[in-house]
Amino acid sequence: MGGGPGGLFFATLIKQADPSVEVTVFERNRPEDTFGFGVVFSDATLAAIHQADPVLRTALAEHGRHWDDIEVRLKGQRIRCGGNGMAAITRRTLLHLLHRRAAEVGVELRFSHEVPADPEQLADYDLIVAADGANSRFRDRLADILVPEVEVATAKFIWFGTNYLFDGLTFVHEHAPHGTFAVHGYPISDSVSTFIVETDEESWRRAGLDDFDTAQPPGPSDEKTRHYLEKLFAEQIDGHELLVNNSRWGNFRTRRTHRWHSGNLVLLGDAAHTAHFSVGSGTKMAMEDAIALADSLLAHRDDLPSALEAYEAARRPSVEKIQASARPSLSWWEHFGRYHDAFRPTQFAFHFISRSIGKERIARRDPEFVERVVRDWRATHGGRDPLDTPLRAGEREFGGRWVSPEDLSGPESGCLWLTAPDTEAQLTEIFEQLARAVNGTTPPALVAVQDGTPLTRSLLAEQARLVHGVPALIVEDGMDDDRAETLLLSGRADLVGRERA
Repeated sequence: MGGGPGGLFFATLIKQADPSVEVTVFERNRPEDTFGFGVVFSDATLAAIHQADPVLRTALAEHGRHWDDIEVRLKGQRIRCGGNGMAAITRRTLLHLLHRRAAEVGVELRFSHEVPADPEQLADYDLIVAADGANSRFRDRLADILVPEVEVATAKFIWFGTNYLFDGLTFVHEHAPHGTFAVHGYPISDSVSTFIVETDEESWRRAGLDDFDTAQPPGPSDEKTRHYLEKLFAEQIDGHELLVNNSRWGNFRTRRTHRWHSGNLVLLGDAAHTAHFSVGSGTKMAMEDAIALADSLLAHRDDLPSALEAYEAARRPSVEKIQASARPSLSWWEHFGRYHDAFRPTQFAFHFISRSIGKERIARRDPEFVERVVRDWRATHGGRDPLDTPLRAGEREFGGRWVSPEDLSGPESGCLWLTAPDTEAQLTEIFEQLARAVNGTTPPALVAVQDGTPLTRSLLAEQARLVHGVPALIVEDGMDDDRAETLLLSGRADLVGRERA
């Protein structure tokens, strides 16, 4: 059910592995219909897909675009970080090649075919693969058994194309009278780039972009927004136009499902899980699901329950890892307006690139970029390296950025200790506690953050230093120099320390 890349790839794999199996793909849209513009794959994630079937490798080689650099454009500067090999292709081209490949091996493709989300009406089939997307009707019909969850991001996004060709993955930021807007742009062919715009809800409303009725059926695009963004980003795209394809504002939904199968029905791709598009993983995860499901079915030919259990066991850890790494990336896009105002371009770029990885790993990709970040730090801190830079907090002078938490206990220290929560939803209460302390009769000279998760610690520290102007210390168990320097160079913390015993 569903003729997207994941469903088509699975159908092809299982049919070519065992031609005796009858495989039918039901797709509600026509073959030429597709929503969105392009799909991205990192070089590091393509090996398993290439090994399973050459269709994607051939598609990317003949029709795709490849790049190595990430470019960040901010305040008139363009900063590049290399070593990030990626490739992209238009979704329409990829689907066309997957259609052709599936037909070649004998898969039956039924387009413009709506199937009721009722497994009983599909009783003639031994296995039902629900690859019907993030809004899966099959998943929702079995919600009591599969237990789906959804987390809705606060940032607004809209998906366009443009006939301006970016060199590679490019992040563009513009501050308008209504707020800050950002673009994820990347080439997907020789003539078109994907152009995804994000902003916060307040800026979106101030710009008057909340008029379009997103409840209407797929098809019409938000033309008011298109004209607004064409004007806002005109200089960045040399006056080129934006292209529409069901282009509407939305809030990204991260989906998780506690169980991926029930009886002879199994979920695949976005129907089971989603991860924010800034990590470029949706199509990749769906195609990797397809490989794992085909392998499990072939390994347990006469035992469907064991096959489906093996599929879920094989894929769930990888999916959960991607979703975990996508959360800091999604969060970054929910707060980028704050970073735009607070950071110089080089630090802003480093803050962005280090949202999920550390300084040493980035340096292995592009040592010159990291050297530039460190050079900028030294230029504004008297030539000192990050960990050796003095800091004054209230009446207290720190000779370097490493701090012993034991020295900051007691009211005389002037330090406010805050415990970061385990979830972002719980941060609101801690933010209110921080605001009361800062606005109280004896405001803290320093805020120390401990416990929680790396993300909640960073967000709480940034709330102190970027919103309230109070230096922030992040304390972590096992903090090493790489982690410490990443926090300091990125502007997530002013001081660092290891957990108290």
